[in-house]
Amino acid sequence: MEYRCVKCGFRIKTLFVQYSPGNIRLMKCENCRAVADEYIECEIMILLIDLILHKPQAYRHLLYNVLNRETVNLEGLLWKSTIGFLLLDAYRSLLLRRSNEEQCSTMSFSSLVWICQKMLKDVVFGNITFLAVFLLTSRILLNTSAALSRFKDFFLAVLISSYFKIFLVAMMVWKFPSSVIFIIDLFVLSSNTVALKVITESDMNRIIGACLGAHAAKFFVIQGLELRTMRY
Repeated sequence: MEYRCVKCGFRIKTLFVQYSPGNIRLMKCENCRAVADEYIECEIMILLIDLILHKPQAYRHLLYNVLNRETVNLEGLLWKSTIGFLLLDAYRSLLLRRSNEEQCSTMSFSSLVWICQKMLKDVVFGNITFLAVFLLTSRILLNTSAALSRFKDFFLAVLISSYFKIFLVAMMVWKFPSSVIFIIDLFVLSSNTVALKVITESDMNRIIGACLGAHAAKFFVIQGLELRTMRY
């Protein structure tokens, strides 16, 4: 990845010039003549708010100018993001199953073990399906060599833009209806599409279609496992 102007996405060699510690001058984009990245001088809270608002400028700053190959170990970040994503996905499944179990009867040790088993099954099979469908459809819809070379970038963008799942942690403190979980899922889905629009220079609709198809496949696999569990 290269540095980009957060306004138009034009490639830029450097974002600022530092004359002395704390004394910098932000560079302007040669294409749109605006300041290339004003988030450099902003508080982290402003960036978080703009990410929540799905502003493409915030995603360009994060995905191109912060998570840059020259400054960040992307391989390590990819593994850490994957682990965090799986943990939050497991917690989401646990919340749903605990909510359904509490509606039926009081919790017991055996029911808790059963919930954990089904949770692990959902996480393993659901995410294997998501990854397989995302990779397969990316290779089919895009040029094969381009899909393989940029798949890590696409996958990292999906993982990073799934940060909305962290709001599930609030359910450890406050009790919310289970519908809140599905609302967070919709926010994750919309955030994924914005991130992929930002990181994809061409064939934008195709890679977004691949992501939506992978999410749909994951949903149907989890629902199929749920129906099979209810049947037996």
